[in-house]
Amino acid sequence: MTTSVMPTTGRKLSILIASEREALTRALAESLRAQGHQTMVQETGAAASDALGAQGIDAVILDTDLPGVDWNQLRSAFTPERPAVPEPIDAIERRHIATTLRFTGGNRRNAAQLLGIARSTLLAKIRKYGLDRE
Repeated sequence: MTTSVMPTTGRKLSILIASEREALTRALAESLRAQGHQTMVQETGAAASDALGAQGIDAVILDTDLPGVDWNQLRSAFTPERPAVPEPIDAIERRHIATTLRFTGGNRRNAAQLLGIARSTLLAKIRKYGLDRE
């Protein structure tokens, strides 16, 4: 079984589970529901392919042995119609530093270590991006 879950920031996902393995599917669906996610279970490849046409599917857990999966439809369901506009490096760096600071509970020494930069460099970037005001 292959799992493809999109990274989130605590957001609840709508997850499609496609497998004929009843016990495994039930346990997985219950576990995901307990975490607050919405699950949809399909037991055939054709039904899973049709379900992918529905809007709002954030992630798919697919049993790769499931017969009847339309791999082209699966691929197109996760391919954006047009490519995303690239984000400026400064925006990415700011977000990454902010995430690392949250992860370390604001400990700048640990954050610098995780980022692989000197603490003084981190402090300069915190000032540059206005993260010291948050």
